[in-house]
Amino acid sequence: MSEQIPEQGTNTKSDKLRVVTIDGPSGVGKSTVSRRVAAKLGFTYLDTGAMYRAVGYACAQAGIEVDNPAHQEALNTLLGRLDLRLLPPEKEDDDVRVFLGDEDVSAAIRMPEMSMVASKVSAVPAVRKRLTVMQQEMGQAGGVVADGRDTGTMVFPQAAWKFYLDASPEERCRRRVAQLRKRGQEVDEQETLAQIIERDRNDQERTIAPLVMAEDAILIDSSSLNADEVVARMLEIISSG
Repeated sequence: MSEQIPEQGTNTKSDKLRVVTIDGPSGVGKSTVSRRVAAKLGFTYLDTGAMYRAVGYACAQAGIEVDNPAHQEALNTLLGRLDLRLLPPEKEDDDVRVFLGDEDVSAAIRMPEMSMVASKVSAVPAVRKRLTVMQQEMGQAGGVVADGRDTGTMVFPQAAWKFYLDASPEERCRRRVAQLRKRGQEVDEQETLAQIIERDRNDQERTIAPLVMAEDAILIDSSSLNADEVVARMLEIISSG
């Protein structure tokens, strides 16, 4: 059963989009929390990070170096023909399914190395513009929980409820390693931690849509909280209007 939440036009947020944004650094648990919040509210879950990973994967498959000016035309062609779809997960706590055309790239884009590829791709203005428009189209009717790096600042600045989910790099590493090992993947903890720290630095220092907490977002540090506790806190805030 969906949680009781204020209807648009019946509270002080009447000029806002009926959208929940959950931003934060890599590996903080945004996907898990966002899926559960969306399910509780009866909203659609929009995984923006998966979209950037998918574009990064498509570029890698096509041999396109996104930071190479000589490849700009090829990148523009790829973006113009981009057939990217997000489908609901097969199981409640699985990631969303991601398709490029008819190809299911859900597993491929979740490999650890794709995190760095996504960070590089997301700093490219042409990619950012294309995916931001796609995301805004998906959320324009409301009833969406969006997670990413800039959903509250750039994609949905008029979202009614904004959160910034954070945790220490070490805790995020622990969670990521556990998640990957549960899937049967080999993973090096020190390498994963180094990737998380580097990803944080890249996301925070980039010129285009850097990782930053929206001024009107609510900070939740999940270092000592599990996913259910984070979800409960968010739902309490949302239901209070």
